[in-house]
Amino acid sequence: MSLTLAAPYAEAPAPVSAPVLAPRERETLRHIAAGRTYLQTARHMGLSKHTVDAYLRRIRAKLNINSTAELTRLAISLGL
Repeated sequence: MSLTLAAPYAEAPAPVSAPVLAPRERETLRHIAAGRTYLQTARHMGLSKHTVDAYLRRIRAKLNINSTAELTRLAISLGL
């Protein structure tokens, strides 16, 4: 005889929602995840590299991400 303990009313985990990023933040993330530099991204988007840096800082703050590798992983998971 085997006894299994389980919570009878275990709640399902809350669905994970997609991060709320502005269109330009998503575009910036896509370029960086593709391996482009801040300067290449800025030139392609018609921005200064400081604006690209600001977008990426904003993304990191919104999503509590600390590295470019994590940003890239996020971009892949979002299909960017």
